Parts: sequence; structure tokens; C-alpha cells
Amino acid sequence: MAKRKHQASGKRGKRPSSGPLGDKWLYGVHPVLAALANPERSFGRFLMTSEAHERLRSDLPPGTPSPKVVERNEIERCLPPGAVHQGIALEAEPLPPADLDVLLSGLNPEERALIVVLDQVTDPQNAGAILRVAAAFGAAALVTTERQSPPVSGAFAKAAAGAVETVPIVRVGNLVRALETLQSRGFWSVGLDGHAPTAIAETDAGNKVALVMGAEGAGLRRLTSERCDMLARIPITPAVESLNVATAAAIALYELTRGVIHN
Repeated sequence: MAKRKHQASGKRGKRPSSGPLGDKWLYGVHPVLAALANPERSFGRFLMTSEAHERLRSDLPPGTPSPKVVERNEIERCLPPGAVHQGIALEAEPLPPADLDVLLSGLNPEERALIVVLDQVTDPQNAGAILRVAAAFGAAALVTTERQSPPVSGAFAKAAAGAVETVPIVRVGNLVRALETLQSRGFWSVGLDGHAPTAIAETDAGNKVALVMGAEGAGLRRLTSERCDMLARIPITPAVESLNVATAAAIALYELTRGVIHN
């Protein structure tokens, strides 16, 4: 392993409160079915079109209350313009926030662990897609900032395709301190940087890894980059300047878990 740059110094039936249009609505098949199956979720109105109900009623989790069958335009009135709802929507309270120290204390120190850290990734589709990728590769959590990061909106949850219910999201006030906490618990932090000398496939990050990713275009902030134990790049041809951040996350997580995940 390379030398470290720094030493570690809802319950069902509860009616959600009102808010801005669409901020408490989940929509789309995967996000809604996953939320209905999550005992931590509190939810109110559950809407489906007759076509969606016919198609999906056998997939509804046991104990799910009967949806209100409505026309598509009634669902669309509850959601942001252009939301791709697939005929199903659920008004839901946000999940309880995750705490980094509590989460880390619950991990088995002998087992491999992976955490994804986002440095001011603000686009909800990108952040949701990264959460979906994190779930696919067995990440224990996604850590992001309290500011300059998107809320877990319907668009975020749609892009995450149900991963909002399975991967804890930790929001921190100071990302550098969060990295220090991870390092103190044995995590090796790998920051993605297109100019790094080391390719991501060549890293030997050990048993506990925090993959740190910056916003598309801006990349990692200076202090975040300096706190990472190492920086790595995804080799690409000069045909494109950079990759979409969610695409980069998928490639990096594949490389970091290659040979570990077995089907």
C-alpha cells in the first residue's frame, strides 16, 4: 500500500407535512416500491393509474395499503413538470439522517468496507446515479456535504432507482474532518483526479476504501484533494476532456472492487 499523505489525527399511515411542490413525492416504479418495502419510511398519499395498478399490483410489498387509482394528470399535478412517474407516486417523509460515527461503529472492523464521498456534486440526477452505483458495488454509505449538495428529491430518488432505501446518506458540515474521521477508522481515501499520475486500476487501497469524487468540471476542492491519502485517474483518450461524474464513479468502483464481488 502506498504511504499515507496524512495521519489520522417513519411509520406507516403518518401524513407527511406540506411543502414545496414535489419535495415530498417519490415517483417511478423502483423508488416507490423500494420505499413501500422500507419499514423506516412514513408515507401518506399513494397514487397509481389503473394501468400501473394492473401491471404492478402483484409486485407491491406485503402490507402495502391500497393505492388511490387516479388519472395520470392527477399524479402530474403533484409532481414537478416533466417528472417521469410511470403511473405511480408516493408522498413520503424523508428518511432519518445517518450519523458518520454511528455508521462506522456498526461496521465489522475485519470485513472489507467501501464508502463514497462526494465533494459538492450538486446535480440530483448525478448524485442519485452515483448512489445507485454505490449500492451495486456494496458501498456502506454515501458521504456528502450539508451545503452544495442536492436534497433527496423525487428526481434524486428516481435516478437512484431504489438505492435511497438501502445506502445510508451522511451529510457533514466539514468534508475534510469527515475524511479525517474515516482515516482514523482505518479507511484509505482515494481521490479521483484526471491529472493524477496513478491509474485507478493500479491502486492498492487495502480493505477499507473511501472513494472521493468532486463536482463535474471543478473536480475536488484543494483542501479535499490534500486530505486524500492518494489521488488516482481514470485513463481516457484525448477524444473527450472528462467523463460524467456518475460514469466515472461506476468505473472507479468497479476497479476498486474487482475480484472482490462474486456473483
